[in-house]
Amino acid sequence: MNDSSWGAPPPAGYWGPTDHGPGQAYAQGAAPAGPAYDARDAQQTRPMPIVPDDVPAHGGDQDGDRGAARLGGPPVRDETFRGGAYHDSAYYQQTPSAFPHGAPPQNPEPMPDAPQPAPAPQKKSAGRDLGSAIGVGVGLGVVIVASLFIVKAVFVGVIAVAVVVGLWELTNRLQERKDIKAPLVPLAVGGAAMVVAGYVRGAQGAWVAMALTALAVLVWRMTQPPEGYLKDVTAGVFAAFYVPFLATFVAMMLDAADGPYRVLTFLILTVVSDTGAYAVGWRFGKHKLAPRISPGKTREGLLGAVLFAMVAGALCMQFLIDDGTWWQGLFLGLAVAASATLGDLGESMIKRDLGIKDMGTLLPGHGGIMDRLDSLLPTAPVVWLLMVLFVGSA
Repeated sequence: MNDSSWGAPPPAGYWGPTDHGPGQAYAQGAAPAGPAYDARDAQQTRPMPIVPDDVPAHGGDQDGDRGAARLGGPPVRDETFRGGAYHDSAYYQQTPSAFPHGAPPQNPEPMPDAPQPAPAPQKKSAGRDLGSAIGVGVGLGVVIVASLFIVKAVFVGVIAVAVVVGLWELTNRLQERKDIKAPLVPLAVGGAAMVVAGYVRGAQGAWVAMALTALAVLVWRMTQPPEGYLKDVTAGVFAAFYVPFLATFVAMMLDAADGPYRVLTFLILTVVSDTGAYAVGWRFGKHKLAPRISPGKTREGLLGAVLFAMVAGALCMQFLIDDGTWWQGLFLGLAVAASATLGDLGESMIKRDLGIKDMGTLLPGHGGIMDRLDSLLPTAPVVWLLMVLFVGSA
């Protein structure tokens, strides 16, 4: 094999095949002009770029660099496989793009994060569509007031319808979320009868209807398999007491001579209490009232409910109720604020146990009927009792 097949000898310090065979050092000279290796060595060799032997390790120029460009970058150690063994080449400088197999990545200093703009302050939200809520509330108020002062029996019918819808919502949620099958048919029939009995026969009629409804629930559930009987009838009796029985006290208030004004006072105080709690709590609320039950309620909101209800109670008892006085209204307003808040928390407990936000979707902006009855139902017996104590039942 002649010398022309190898070209000029490579730089000093380069180990590779020569005309004397692989593994012998070349004499110092110019870079080879032709292929660096024999064909028999090509399959065992990873080529590397040829650099001048007088380029310093730190990448700077020196005299006699033969016009080579200044090269820079981190030192990389190349290990070339030839003849069954690896041979180390000299350290040299090169940019990563010059290496066919890539240079080992370095760890540069991390760039500081760009400053992020401060988030825009979030406005307080009521959590509901206030436009729809106000519209539905006004519509319900018109229906209630119109039926209340035109024909008492029509208002009793409104109460019965609200009771049946509320029972339907409650039993459906119990079945969906807890697999509790409280029988709706005896509850609906017994609940409507309970309201009518309370209006016609007073408290005695309401208790009798309640007992018969509970008995009907027990018998109705016997037509199904016994599995889950106890929890189903327990939920049924609870539903009969919670919705129709408490609503019966509204019908009992209506039976008095000034019944429409007593019911109107009851509705006004409950709505004003809820409104005062919302307005004051939304604006000034900082201390949670019962965070595990209802995180939105605050102690400041409760004080707002008490203040608004007491003022409204004094006005209503003085100007709407026969023989009523303003100081009675103060006590009435305080009691309504307490009962309405407890009623709201009570239904919040039920909804948290069921894992739902609203009992239904029938009323846009409000949820379901039960979401509007939550504070009214426990307040009805409180107002009825105080009215009887203050001005009598006639």
